[in-house]
Amino acid sequence: MATTDLRAQIRDFLSTRRARITPEQAGLPAYGGNRRVKGLRREEVAMLAGVSVDYYVRMERGSLAGASEGVLEALAGALQLDEAERTHLLALARESGAGTTRRRRAAPVSVRPAIQQVLDAMTDAPAWVRNGRHDIVAMNQLARALYSPVLADPERPANTTRFVYLQREAAEEFFVDYDKIANDAAAMLRLEAGKNPHDKALIELVGRLSTSSELFRQRWASHDVQFHRSGRKRLRHPAVGQLDLDFESMELASAPGLHLVVHTAPAGTPSADGLRLLASWAASQEDLATETAATT
Repeated sequence: MATTDLRAQIRDFLSTRRARITPEQAGLPAYGGNRRVKGLRREEVAMLAGVSVDYYVRMERGSLAGASEGVLEALAGALQLDEAERTHLLALARESGAGTTRRRRAAPVSVRPAIQQVLDAMTDAPAWVRNGRHDIVAMNQLARALYSPVLADPERPANTTRFVYLQREAAEEFFVDYDKIANDAAAMLRLEAGKNPHDKALIELVGRLSTSSELFRQRWASHDVQFHRSGRKRLRHPAVGQLDLDFESMELASAPGLHLVVHTAPAGTPSADGLRLLASWAASQEDLATETAATT
């Protein structure tokens, strides 16, 4: 992926969203049973969005520059985009009209001491901070223990998506729901690529994953995007066994581009007991890997 691929990103995103919607789903009559295209035709999308066919064709060829917010919202409605997909479409449109000189700030790779103090004060819950590339930027001790399989790779910055795709055997052992985790990771990275296509490190990461992982190439080619705000992760920790943990992820208002992720377990559950056992295990480790250095 390179910055010059923005038109291709727009083209592929719109065409894949169009291909997944049947005329019946769009409320259109489907005349005949032998349609030459999968999903909606371009003229059908144009009609649903209230724009000319020529205008929609230009947009699907990668030209969103100058499209008004109203047109983009109408297009999002015609393609039945969810919130993440709408956000991605608007980001692609902004970048399309930004010109060649615009550059966004690189994803942060460190936190202020006050943020680390907040992490360290959370002694009963694994808490960590990531950037949009999924680099692990900062952690508390319990998070280091929880994600010790990820931190075992000596490469820094530690990166959860790189672990999922390039350390697949270890990742499949660690993540109980590996297929979902892999799909989510690629979709989140695609969303970040739409917002920040000029991030050199992001471009290099996507290139490396695409070169090294057939699974990533398949996931990336789907052009799926999604938020990752809350949910449940089932982890198989080598020291304490399976942990079914809830997570909340929130962007730090004081540090744009960074997300705080906190894992918890309902009181009285085996996973809550497992977190306490994990804390004891972490306290016994003299060489526990950190986000800045691997285990010696």
